[in-house]
Amino acid sequence: MDPDFWHRKWATNDIGFHESAVNPLLVRNVAALGLAPGDRVFLPLCGKTLDIHWLLSQDHRVVGAELSRVAVLQLFDELGVQPEIAAAGPIERFSALNLDVFVGDVFALSRDRLGAVDAVYDRAALVALPPDMRGRYAAHLMAITDQAPQLLICFEYDQALMAGPPFALLEDEVARHYGEAYTVTRLEQATIPGGFKGRIPANESVWLLAR
Repeated sequence: MDPDFWHRKWATNDIGFHESAVNPLLVRNVAALGLAPGDRVFLPLCGKTLDIHWLLSQDHRVVGAELSRVAVLQLFDELGVQPEIAAAGPIERFSALNLDVFVGDVFALSRDRLGAVDAVYDRAALVALPPDMRGRYAAHLMAITDQAPQLLICFEYDQALMAGPPFALLEDEVARHYGEAYTVTRLEQATIPGGFKGRIPANESVWLLAR
């Protein structure tokens, strides 16, 4: 995906993909990750999601990666905290208590810069990437997180009816990207009320990727 596409989205506030509430699929299924207080959860392509607010409220540490600096500035503003900003190689690191967000290309984020994580919550990353990038992304994510367990949310709909993003990701593709490294289990499937654009039937599936 062209980075300028996402920069334009944030610059013009065309962010219909930003959810106005904590994702209920996270709330209902996070226990499957077996997290303890203080565990560190990685959210790739996180935007300014309210899921970060919720995870922090559950006594977890959070680390995110996001292309848009605008999104990250808004995230910290909405959290009411002033970040410390430092260069981290080709990207920037915004930090506050229990929260780090790396700003820039997620493929420029190394395992050493990211640091140890206990789990990954991928709500909006894999589904935002076109087919030719998803295999590379999945391999990179496993490499930088040392194959930490994941909670992965995917959309399922007729791709012929909408170009995406978000893209449709069915069970066979999830297994193709992650099946060799993880045991892949669908925890929940939910119908999206009204579908996409009020006319395209769609479901969300929550997958647990466990070692």
